[in-house]
This record gives sequence, C-alpha cells and structure tokens, in this order.
Amino acid sequence: VYVGAVYLGLQLYGDDRNRADQNKEAVSENRVKSYVFDPRRTDTFQKIAYAYDDQIEKDELVMGINLLRRALLYFHAKGEILEVGAGTGRNLGYYPSSVEKVVVTDSSDKMLERAKEKLSDMSKKERGKYVVMEADAANLSFPDNSFDTVVDTFGLCSFDDPVAVLRELQRVCKPDGKILLLEHGRSKTYEGLTGYLDKHAERHAKNWGCCWNRDIDKIVESSGIKLEKLNNWHFGTTYYIVCKPGN
Repeated sequence: VYVGAVYLGLQLYGDDRNRADQNKEAVSENRVKSYVFDPRRTDTFQKIAYAYDDQIEKDELVMGINLLRRALLYFHAKGEILEVGAGTGRNLGYYPSSVEKVVVTDSSDKMLERAKEKLSDMSKKERGKYVVMEADAANLSFPDNSFDTVVDTFGLCSFDDPVAVLRELQRVCKPDGKILLLEHGRSKTYEGLTGYLDKHAERHAKNWGCCWNRDIDKIVESSGIKLEKLNNWHFGTTYYIVCKPGN
C-alpha cells in the first residue's frame, strides 16, 4: 500500500507532465474561470474518453484499486444493480456471477462507448446481464426502490452536486438494499497531502474533470445516507464505503 501510494503521488499527484501548468485560466479582465466550481465535466469526459483507460491503468494496478473494486462488488453487490458514473466500465467483469442485472450509466456517451466495447468481448451469456444507458446521476428516470444495489466508484469527485447524487441513489435503492462507494478525496490524517491536493485542484479538474480534494466524509454525512462500513486507504485519500438508504 505504501509503495503504491507513493507511486500514485508521483504519477497522478505530481507535475502533470505534458499538461497545462496554470491552476486557473482568465476568461475576462475581471473574472477567473474555475474548473472546480464552474465545470463542464461532461465536455472533459468526452475529450479524454478514448485515452482514459490507458492513462490510469498502470496507476490503478500499482495502487491496488482493481482489488478494491473487486472486493467491494464481490462481497456486497447482489440482485438488480444500478451503477452511476460508470465511465468506460472499469467495474465490468468484477460483478459476481450471481447478480441478476446491471444497469450501467454515465453522462458521457463517449465514455459509455468504451464500456460497450468491453462488453462486446464478453460471452453472450455474461453480457446479457448488462444494460448501458446515458443518464444524469442526480436526476434518474427510475422509480423509487428500484434496485437491490447501487454502485458509484470514483464519481463523487466528478458530479456537479455529489450530495444531490447520493440522495438520488438512496431514492432508487430499495430500503433493505446497499449503496456501494469507492471514492477519493481529502486526507484527514495527512495535512501535507491534502494541502497539495488543494494547491493543484484547479489543474487536475481541468485535465480530468475531477475535484480530487472534496471532503467525502462531509458529502456522505450531508446526504443523510446510513453508513455500515468505511475504510480509508492510501494515506486517507481513498474511501471504501458500504451504506444503506437513510430514513
């Protein structure tokens, strides 16, 4: 874990080689554009969709993120499942064979095209469980209490209103169902690392559509969701969370 965290710090939290060095971009004489507070995230995701997997694959492997994805879904996902912010489908293949159905959603159609390519490599029987559709995680079209499990991995950093998304996930999750989150955000134990995330938040949001310094604890608490399990990894920046809909 330590080696992986250091590696991620160098690769993702480092100098973003070959990317813009400025934290903010002036759009007028008296106004500064903020990629953290005034984003066009879907536009960013559309641009990076075809290179996204190649750019983060090595980092996730070294960090053990794939193991966390697998564990979260293997031990807790069941029944009919909704995944929001699915992106290029990095969770595909980690769902246990016992699940009945997985609805894979994202706001970026180009990201979802990559997910469909991955599904095409699966057997007909396996991919038959999956449905892919474009959707706004904060305004879903599904009725109340539709899913046994709702999944979001590394999405709270990217949604415009993450609290609203968590409330919507609670709405569509059955009362006895589970909401599974794997997220990254501020470290509460390493102030120096959080300071670095704050300092470079604008640049990272511009390049990736990701606000990597959000307070995940505060977001979760504000949503009214009921925590069952929370573990931190990678110096407190990775959050492994199992929850249920709040009252």
